[in-house]
Amino acid sequence: MKTQTTIRVDQNNYTQAKIILKYLGLSYSQAVNIFNSMIVSAKGLPFEVKIPNNETVQAMEEAKNLEGDFVTLDEFKK
Repeated sequence: MKTQTTIRVDQNNYTQAKIILKYLGLSYSQAVNIFNSMIVSAKGLPFEVKIPNNETVQAMEEAKNLEGDFVTLDEFKK
C-alpha cells in the first residue's frame, strides 16, 4: 500500500538532487522510499547527526578556502 504525502524542501537542493538521482536512474519518490526503508532498518537516521567539533569545523573551513594539506587520489588509496 502506498500513501501520498507533501513535504517542503529547499528548491535549489531539490533541483540538484533530482538531477543526481536521474543520473543514478532513480526518481525523487524512489529515493525517498529508499531513505524511509533505511530509517526503519536502522531504527533511526541511517547516518550520524551531530554538531561538528572545533577541529572538524576548522578542517571544513580550510577545505572550503583550499587551504591546508591535500593528497592525490592515488596517495589516498595507499
